[in-house]
Amino acid sequence: MSAHPDRSARSPGADEQGAGLAASPYRADRDRIAASPFFARLAGVTQVVSPNGAGLLLHNRLTHSLQVAQVARAIAEHLGADPAAAAEVERLGGCDPDVVEAAALAHDLGHPPFGHLGEQVLDRLARERLGLADGFEGNAQSFRIVTTIDLHGPGSSGLGLTAAVRAAILKYPWARLAHPDPHPSTAALPPRGGGPAPGAEQAGSAKFSAYLTELDELAASRAPFPVGPWQQTVEAAVMDTADDVAYAIHDLEDFHRVGVLQQAGVATELRCWQENRDAQGVGPSGGPGSALERLRRRMAERDGWAFDADAFAAAVARVRAELADSLLITPFDGSMAAERAVAEFSARWTSRLVGGVRVLRDPPVRASHVALGVEQWHEVSVLKFVHQHFVLRRADLASYQRGQATVVTGLVGALQEWLADSPAADSPGLPPRLHDLVELARGEYAGLGERGVVPATEVDRLARGRAVVDYVASLTDAQAGALLDVLTGRSARLWTDAMAL
Repeated sequence: MSAHPDRSARSPGADEQGAGLAASPYRADRDRIAASPFFARLAGVTQVVSPNGAGLLLHNRLTHSLQVAQVARAIAEHLGADPAAAAEVERLGGCDPDVVEAAALAHDLGHPPFGHLGEQVLDRLARERLGLADGFEGNAQSFRIVTTIDLHGPGSSGLGLTAAVRAAILKYPWARLAHPDPHPSTAALPPRGGGPAPGAEQAGSAKFSAYLTELDELAASRAPFPVGPWQQTVEAAVMDTADDVAYAIHDLEDFHRVGVLQQAGVATELRCWQENRDAQGVGPSGGPGSALERLRRRMAERDGWAFDADAFAAAVARVRAELADSLLITPFDGSMAAERAVAEFSARWTSRLVGGVRVLRDPPVRASHVALGVEQWHEVSVLKFVHQHFVLRRADLASYQRGQATVVTGLVGALQEWLADSPAADSPGLPPRLHDLVELARGEYAGLGERGVVPATEVDRLARGRAVVDYVASLTDAQAGALLDVLTGRSARLWTDAMAL
C-alpha cells in the first residue's frame, strides 16, 4: 500500500465512478487530459512560430507537450531504477511515471494564442485594462482549466484529477501576490520565476501557477506532499526538467530544418568566446562572443549555487562540436541522410540530459528536488542561448510578433466593449461560451467577496474581466485572427471558424 494514500484523492465533487478505462487513477487522469478539447486545441497554438505559417513543418504546443511527456516518463523511470534516488523520491511523496506524463500533457493547456508573446500581452491587458490584480499566466491558466473550466471530467467542473497530478502541474506553486506567506516575490533571492517581472515590480511574481480563484485547489493538491511552500513536488520537478530538455533540443531542430539557424553565426559566437576567454579578453558587450559572455556572467550572479566556470566552458565546447561543427555544417535538405542526422542529434542529447538527472535532498532556493547534473545544467543553458540569440531575437520575428500583439489587444478590447454593451448576461447575440464564462467567474468572485478576499462591489467587473481572459486564452492562433476580423467588420463571411472551445 502506498505510503502516501492521499495522492490519489480527487477534487471534491468528482465522481469516482467512470474515472476512466485504466485501472490506475493516474493513467485515468492522463487519458482525461489527452481526450480534452483544450489539449486538441494546442495543435493550433504557437510554440515559437505560428503553425499557420507558410507550410513550415514546425512544432506546435501539442507536439511539444507530447515530447515533454515522453522525456518526463523517461526521467521518472531513470530515477526509479536507482535505489538511492528511489528511496529519497518516496520520502518526498513519490514519483509515478503516469503522473509525470499526465502533468506534462497538461502543462501548456493554458497557453493563449501566439505562445509566450500572447501570454505577455494578455497579462499586461488583464492587469492594466481589465483590472485583474493577478492578471494572466499560462501556468495558472492550465491549472484553472483542469480544476475549473474543462467540463470533460465526471464532476460539475474541471477534470476531477488526483491530487498528485494536480500538484505535478504546479510548476510555480504560489499565487501572484497572495499565497503563500511569506511570498516568494519579497525574498532577497526568490525561487526561479518567483521574482517580479521587469517593468512590473509591484505586480508580484512574474511566474505563478494559481489565480485567486484556484487557491483552495492549490492548497488541497499539495497537502499530501512533504515539501516546502516554495518547492515543487518531485513529479512537478520532473515535468519542469523535461520541459527544459524538450525546449533546448527540439526547437533547435525546427529552425535547422527551415534554414533559420545558420552555422556560420552560431560557430562564430561560440568560437570567439572560447578564443577570447583563453586570451582573457572577452567583454560583456560588442563583437562575437560577447552575448555568450553576458550569459555566463548572469548565470554566475543568479545561480552561484550551481554555476561552475569550467563546466560552462566544457558546455560551450560540447555544443560547438556537436551542434555548430556537426549538425549545422550541412544545411537541411530534406534527404534521408539529413533526417537521420537530426534524429541522432536529438536522441543523443535527450539520452545524455535524462541520464544526468539527479535527486537533491536539500536543494537551494532556486532549484528543485529533481535537477539536471552540473554538466547537463550548463549544456541546457548554452543550447537555450543558441535558440534565443539566433532565433528569438531576429528582427523579422519581432515584426511578426508585433502583429500578433495587435490581434490579442484588439480582441480584448472588442470583447470588453461587447460585455459593456450587454448589461444582461443573457443579452441576445452574446457568444454562449462567453456568457457561460462570465457566470462561472461571477460565482467564483462572489464567493471570494463573501470571504472578504475581494470587495463585494467589484464582483461583476472582475467576473467580466476574467471571462474575457478565459475566452481569448481558449482560442487557437487562427481563431484569434478570424474572430478579430469578425468583430472589427473586416470579414465578409457570416460563418467562420472564430469560435472558442
